[in-house]
Amino acid sequence: MLSRLRSSRLLRVLLALVALGFLGYGLARNADDTLSALSRLSWWSLAGSYLSVMAGIGLMVLAWRAVLAGLGSPLPLGITAKIFFIGQLGKYVPGSVWAYAAMMELGRDQGVPPRRTFSSTSLSLLISLGCALLVAAVTLRETVSQAWYLMALIPVIALCLHPKVLTFGLNLALRIARREPLEQVLGGRAVLVAVALTLAGWLVYGVHLLLPITDLGAAGGPLYPVATGAYALAWATGILTVVVPAGIGVREGAMVLALAPVLGSPDALVAAVVSRLAFTLADVTWAGIGFLWGRAPRPAADRDGVQSATRALR
Repeated sequence: MLSRLRSSRLLRVLLALVALGFLGYGLARNADDTLSALSRLSWWSLAGSYLSVMAGIGLMVLAWRAVLAGLGSPLPLGITAKIFFIGQLGKYVPGSVWAYAAMMELGRDQGVPPRRTFSSTSLSLLISLGCALLVAAVTLRETVSQAWYLMALIPVIALCLHPKVLTFGLNLALRIARREPLEQVLGGRAVLVAVALTLAGWLVYGVHLLLPITDLGAAGGPLYPVATGAYALAWATGILTVVVPAGIGVREGAMVLALAPVLGSPDALVAAVVSRLAFTLADVTWAGIGFLWGRAPRPAADRDGVQSATRALR
């Protein structure tokens, strides 16, 4: 048992190091473009962009926590942050399963059945995709007319969020993965809370693009809707391109297309590079916070409860 525990911890450390390695490689590979973009902007727009991303990600983890609690595994904020943010580093590793695998292992340590971690993560991704497409449809009416096939997913996603349809779909996926089905149906209240928090997160994300494009001299009508919709559309495009780690390249291309009408392609590319940097730094920062926050000692009663739950899963 002890040797298996040590092996598990070693694999997690190795996965974290691999994820950080790919993350560092991505930054180094685009170092020239990044430095050129940073030199064009003021410190306050860069700082504000980073802080708004930090706030937006914070809202997204609260949405994930609400879904996980609705499935029967309420967790303290510190433990939630540890599982979510450290696990999310796996998205920088090529392939679409590493973040899932890391979060399921970290959740298992806290007595969360892997099927709940898998289901809550899948559902949160679905909610985020639906909210992103909705935001893009409202804010970028002319641009999204060329991507009508993406907008067609909105009613499909809304239907999938009905508790009965949702439970059927998740249990089908779990059956295919040879996992036990969910013990309870996710309530409508939990879904509504997650949707509200996710929408709030997308509205906050808009600020992280608004600041640099304003600094670059964007012209036209109100810029906040354009900034918010541009990132929402770019993220949705990137997330649907699952073969690319963290949507690198695909997201930037879609963002440039959305911002070009108000900024011009060269400056739109600068804004896209700054966006990628802000999210990368925020992911690393939140992972560090989650690691430290999750290590905080818990009351003995909580530790005993987690240990009992973990034993029951084995």
